[in-house]
Amino acid sequence: MTADRLVFGDHPSQLAWGIGDIARKRAQLTPDATAFVFEDVPVTYHTLNVRVNQVAHALKKSGLKKGDRVATLLFNGPAFIETYFAAAKLGAIFVPLNFRLVAPEIQYQLNNSGACLFIFDEQMTAEVAKIRNATSIRPGGFVVVTETPDLSEGYPQWVSPFESWIKAEPSTEPHPDTPVSLMDPLAIIHTSGVTGNPKGAVVSHLQTYFKCMQVVMYTDMRSDDIFLAQIPLFHSAGLSVVLTPVLFRGAAFLLRKHFDPSVFARDIEKYKPTIILALTTMWRFVLETGELDRMDLSCVRQVLGGGERTPASLLETLADRGIHLQQVFGQTENSAMMVLPGQDVHRKAGSVGMPGMCNDVWIADENGQAVQPGTQGRILARGPTVMSGYWGMPEKTAESLSQEGVLDTGDIGFMDEDGYFYIVDRAKDMYRSGGENVYPAEVEKVLMQHAGIVHAAVVGVNDETWGEAGKAFVVLQKGANLSLADLHRFLEGKLARYKYPRHLEVLDALPLTASGKVHKAQLKKR
Repeated sequence: MTADRLVFGDHPSQLAWGIGDIARKRAQLTPDATAFVFEDVPVTYHTLNVRVNQVAHALKKSGLKKGDRVATLLFNGPAFIETYFAAAKLGAIFVPLNFRLVAPEIQYQLNNSGACLFIFDEQMTAEVAKIRNATSIRPGGFVVVTETPDLSEGYPQWVSPFESWIKAEPSTEPHPDTPVSLMDPLAIIHTSGVTGNPKGAVVSHLQTYFKCMQVVMYTDMRSDDIFLAQIPLFHSAGLSVVLTPVLFRGAAFLLRKHFDPSVFARDIEKYKPTIILALTTMWRFVLETGELDRMDLSCVRQVLGGGERTPASLLETLADRGIHLQQVFGQTENSAMMVLPGQDVHRKAGSVGMPGMCNDVWIADENGQAVQPGTQGRILARGPTVMSGYWGMPEKTAESLSQEGVLDTGDIGFMDEDGYFYIVDRAKDMYRSGGENVYPAEVEKVLMQHAGIVHAAVVGVNDETWGEAGKAFVVLQKGANLSLADLHRFLEGKLARYKYPRHLEVLDALPLTASGKVHKAQLKKR
């Protein structure tokens, strides 16, 4: 057989596959099995694929082609899942936005990705309306997901209700104009930037398949597993560590529109999940309900968590209730990089585990050379789970990703003699509040727009509820006054609320380094 007969378009036939094929294959292999349960309503793999195909046909009719970007601003729910797999079937690039964002942040991320179609929740309509004429979205490209599915009245003419939009579309498999390849971009997931502007990490279909395999191996996931998670699906963890691997394996995914600690606890009792993922802050809230104290948790086989520094006291409290939390380490640029094996939760307390089967991780000095166990250094990683780069930002890509595909995670840590990794600090100027990454530069950029602020710096400080929270240090104009409440009022509509500093201190001057930069280490010591 000649080489030219092994080619579909520009792609070798062996690579003509994509994440969208998960929905198609599951509908063939396990059509009657439960794909997910949303707000107590089960959806089978057959039903999911029918809906995915209808959305794909609607996207195609709207003019979406391979490589075009479709953005979402959605709470957890069927519409998010359906749009994700529909875009994947067409070779379109999925751009999930954080539903906590406000209008200026939404506008930036839409334009940064060049999205041409935008599907958003009805609760976001007011924010979207503020910026709809200043984005890359095409005319007719705004689609709203409503609580009342077929309601078309009461919505402005510039939007199309989601259910009406897909209602007449066929359930047959869509055929993209150009075949989808495993090497094609699947999604652009934004992560805030050290310099203030969010960066869109590009992940391919192939990288996501490797993540699926890695998570399945981490958890020894089976098709009869029930996976409980209430983390936002727009996060890389929700998308790449939970949703896609669970449906890839043919297991069942329990999800809710929002996280509610009491409901989360009762879901454990009601559905008997075998695998659970929840961030450290979420576990704090769940424990406060007291619901776990009276439950039989023997159904739970694996518990994944982390997302921020997890105190030993919390791990012990969970262990007393039969929950042995396995720390997970990853980031948007390389999800599920490491997991602490269940048998080592107590023996290696404080560790984030060992690298997965599909990536290598090591500690390096400032020259990039590997260091001996026990020596602190930068955490580097490589492998088929690492992102392709940042969308439209070659310089930023080069700063984090070498030509050899080595990712600088921006974290400082060490490896022990047994190969287990420990996180010490972050090299990048970032902190985690309630599992959300917050980059001070982004907040400082907005603070400096305040007429009364001459100079501003933000650092992350310990917080009993959120793990870490922002503290703003400001220098004011002569005669100016500023309270924390004043600051929050100023930030309203300019930043998502989770980025608001929770503490404020006014100084006569900020400490500076010899090069004239703000000396944040001194501020943290305060």
